[in-house]
Amino acid sequence: MARSDPPWEALRTFAAVMREGGLSGAARRLGLSQPTVGRHIDALEAALGVALFARSPRGLTPTLAARDLAPHVEAMKVAANAAQRAAASAASPDRGVVRLTASHVVGVEVLPPILARFSADHPAITLELSLSNRNQDLARGEADLAVRMARPTQGGLVARRIGRTPIGLYAHRDYLARFGTPQSLADLAQHCVIGFDRDDSSARSVGAKGPFTREAFRFRCDDELAQLAALRAGVGIGGCQEGVARKSPDLVPVLPGAARFALEMWLVMHEDLKATPRVKRLFDALAVDLADYLRGRGLFQRSSPVASPLAS
Repeated sequence: MARSDPPWEALRTFAAVMREGGLSGAARRLGLSQPTVGRHIDALEAALGVALFARSPRGLTPTLAARDLAPHVEAMKVAANAAQRAAASAASPDRGVVRLTASHVVGVEVLPPILARFSADHPAITLELSLSNRNQDLARGEADLAVRMARPTQGGLVARRIGRTPIGLYAHRDYLARFGTPQSLADLAQHCVIGFDRDDSSARSVGAKGPFTREAFRFRCDDELAQLAALRAGVGIGGCQEGVARKSPDLVPVLPGAARFALEMWLVMHEDLKATPRVKRLFDALAVDLADYLRGRGLFQRSSPVASPLAS
């Protein structure tokens, strides 16, 4: 049983120590001195009446009590951040912070020009972009808006289906000039195919089967941005959103009739935020510009056609 209410500052420090694995890393993250971090942990242990870390010359090792406490403190931190965003914008409904979450590929390859235009039009609104391939919990305030590549199932959300983003096979023109263009799915066995290593969630989400198994990949990586970089560098043949591929004229479609998949794109916010002007403004802007992205229009209009795979 807790001996007293634990101080919030100590809980925040505890979360940083758990995340960074030690006092020095937590001190750097929080901008505090290492002795101050140590005092916060001592104060928290005294307030809770339990040992949270085993001390040794090699550092701190979390106890079972610390591991049990950690998810609850993370939830408190998320709620505190959401409350801070709400308080910061209470004085003016058209001013404040909007936190948006998206996958790494969408956040790096799709959103920057959209957010650049939005920021220019709404300079009083501060944008926070959180990139994660896991679906962050809008109900818990982890973000205000989300771009998701699957239909949301959580209750209490306002969700708009933007459309389907086609995914096809592509290769750099230099790769095809060196190794030839496959004429069938069976021909992929003779090529370097880029795909997942241990995390097959992306492949499962689009229903990829047949030649698209781990054993068939000669370049394996679970980071989708690294896969994209390898594709653009000419490592081999790999899957790519058509809208992202349009940005690279040197990427050439491979087997467009035989290998084509799609993901649904959804824009989501919590229903409690639909009357918040700054959140609604970003929601509406994203709805228009993401639809343009899927159609290859607006900010995403191609300026030049895709070159032939054998063009010099």
